[in-house]
Amino acid sequence: MSANTPPSAPPGAPPTSAKSARPIRHATERTLDALLLKGRVASLSYRLGGLGRVRVTRYSVALGAGKALPRPLKIGFASDFHAGPTTHPGLFDDLRLALEAERPDLLLLGGDYVSFDAAYIAALGGFLGGAHAPLGTYAVIGNHDIWNGRAPVEAALREAGIGVLVNRGARLAAPFAHVSVCGIDDPWTGAPDVDAAFADAGDIKLFLTHSPDGVVLLGGRGYDAAFAGHTHGGQIAAPGGRPLFRPSGPASGKYNYGRYDIPGNGPLFVSCGVGCAGIPLRLNADPELLICTLSDPSASPDIVF
Repeated sequence: MSANTPPSAPPGAPPTSAKSARPIRHATERTLDALLLKGRVASLSYRLGGLGRVRVTRYSVALGAGKALPRPLKIGFASDFHAGPTTHPGLFDDLRLALEAERPDLLLLGGDYVSFDAAYIAALGGFLGGAHAPLGTYAVIGNHDIWNGRAPVEAALREAGIGVLVNRGARLAAPFAHVSVCGIDDPWTGAPDVDAAFADAGDIKLFLTHSPDGVVLLGGRGYDAAFAGHTHGGQIAAPGGRPLFRPSGPASGKYNYGRYDIPGNGPLFVSCGVGCAGIPLRLNADPELLICTLSDPSASPDIVF
């Protein structure tokens, strides 16, 4: 075991990144932290509506032929919280209220829980402590979590009763035991292992990846619905949602926000995320709770906004 690998890390997990290994980024983050007055700028932005308002976006998916569910499966997905000086904690309270109103059967979390320092995971404690769903809550890790120290982030998730899927899958409880959530490590800053994530998966597979770039790593692996964040929908977008900024990556720039029907596979849903990276501002890219309902092939696959 590497000296940088936490004892609680699952088999195959990559070493935890140390800030000392990335001094330029660390110095930049310390400067931004100071300029943002330890969150006071984000607090003002939140009060003025600059962080946007949490909205619920709804989709529905009819499964392929030969696949069945005892009843429709309602899935909640949220990503990119960025707890720290760029995101006011009030957004997490707003998200919790939306989640309580929606009451999904299953909750998935898409990574990037912190910005600048893993210690900021404490600001998410109230949300994580209440982020429970009848069939479980499962999470993957994002690039910001790895940059800032994944061990305390993963520990906080597990302490809240959330299953951390670092290159592993989890089957849901009966009567959905044939449904698996397959989660990989961050596609570029982690050590993703698709084979391990899909090992022993059930007939119906939900693919969970921080970045849309996870779909290019599948190597022919099939899924019924995939969920990703990372892009923030641009975070700052033109009216109508066209992002002014797109992240790099073979899929992240292409699949920036919304539903994408991937040829030869299931749909990919890319969320706007919740918090802010870099600066405490969202424009035409409001924070989002995504709700996706899976049902039998006889159901309509229409999207509902």
